[in-house]
Amino acid sequence: MHARASGVAVLPCIVVFATRDRTRAVARAAFPRRRGRLVLTRQSADFEGAFRANLVDAAVVDVGGSSDETWHVAELAREFPSVPFFAQSPVRASDGPTLARCAALDFVDVLADGVDDSAFRDLIVPSGFSARFSVALKEPPSALAITTPMQHAAWTYVIGHAGRTVRTDALAEALGVTREHLSRTFSAQGAPNLKRVIDLVRLIAAAELSKNPGYDVGDVARVLGFASSSHLSSTSQRIVGTKPASLTRLRTIDLVERFAHGRGRSRG
Repeated sequence: MHARASGVAVLPCIVVFATRDRTRAVARAAFPRRRGRLVLTRQSADFEGAFRANLVDAAVVDVGGSSDETWHVAELAREFPSVPFFAQSPVRASDGPTLARCAALDFVDVLADGVDDSAFRDLIVPSGFSARFSVALKEPPSALAITTPMQHAAWTYVIGHAGRTVRTDALAEALGVTREHLSRTFSAQGAPNLKRVIDLVRLIAAAELSKNPGYDVGDVARVLGFASSSHLSSTSQRIVGTKPASLTRLRTIDLVERFAHGRGRSRG
């Protein structure tokens, strides 16, 4: 049961700004459809728009043909600090000032033409939002009383979606049980209701994304798959007793503590 759940992974969404054909070709080779969702852009507006429409795991900016538009895109690293930005570069002797500028913008790494082509995917994915989110929450907080193998397997599946929508029927299928059995056994021995735990994880992700200056509440709701800002708001107030605007200042431990104080089970 553990193996089936741990094998579930959400395909990472990688946004690439590239005017050079070679960079586009390398990105396509590294992220075929079954290995990731690749958004290739040539215009800064399209690059920025991708952040409003998707939960972006990582961004790649081709600085090999740097221009004003390239640097407009690069500066978005400061607007979306939860997303690791990578520079793609020929890494020539004359590229020192370009790479220094990327470092000043807190890019996490430089991918060198030719040298890093074959490792493109492996260098990017571990630093992505979804991967880091799963690692940070690998061990469920003790306050949630998640102790049994099935509970742990369900938790692994949920955090693997990094705040995206999780359907309980898909989760049950992944674990090889019925939805009714899963819901009943998950909330045994003092653990919260499964659906509420799913909502808690989504709000933890929402809190992380809310700390990005480039996102407002509507953006966060959209990229995480909430029906609307109002839906995010009602979920936040029901699960952790606060409005979405307050999520920015709350840590994961704060959200879990609020949730554990009587909000883990449906009333009545």
